[in-house]
Amino acid sequence: MLIGGNPISSFTDGSSEATVAGAMYEDIARAALTNCRWRFSTSQEQLSRLSEAPTGRFDAAYQLPSGLLLLNAVTINDFNISYDTYGSKVYCDASTNDVLVADYVFRAEENTWPPYFIVAVEYLMAGVLAISVARDAAMAKMMEEKAAMQMMQARRLHSQQQTTKKLNTSRFIAQRRS
Repeated sequence: MLIGGNPISSFTDGSSEATVAGAMYEDIARAALTNCRWRFSTSQEQLSRLSEAPTGRFDAAYQLPSGLLLLNAVTINDFNISYDTYGSKVYCDASTNDVLVADYVFRAEENTWPPYFIVAVEYLMAGVLAISVARDAAMAKMMEEKAAMQMMQARRLHSQQQTTKKLNTSRFIAQRRS
């Protein structure tokens, strides 16, 4: 409706708007979820070590969570470790006694999305529909700009939902005094 098109009742209602929205929505939603470390779509999970070791460079292979969209970190005892991903596995140097925890982005359900994120995704979809349905490049450009602004505002609002991190200035003060 943001582009002046007909409202759709579902992605399969037969209209051109629904056909395009149905084809593009999931990709747009996943891209938006990986745009930032949104806490509503971030989780931690203990990884399961695989019995078969990697061929080279690393000591161990672990299975990544099934709903993973983007891996942010792998830790042992809350310390980041070096790793590399290969398909649905993460390879690293770890002993059999180590407990690995993955911080990752998953596909959160729409009912858990905050309003500021929903509006950003709506503008992202409007940009796609403006090109493919309305065939209006100027409108598409405007919707893309609005989407970028809305995504920036969403990141700003989202960043306010945690304790502000204090900058460690002791190193700078020590250097200044020397």
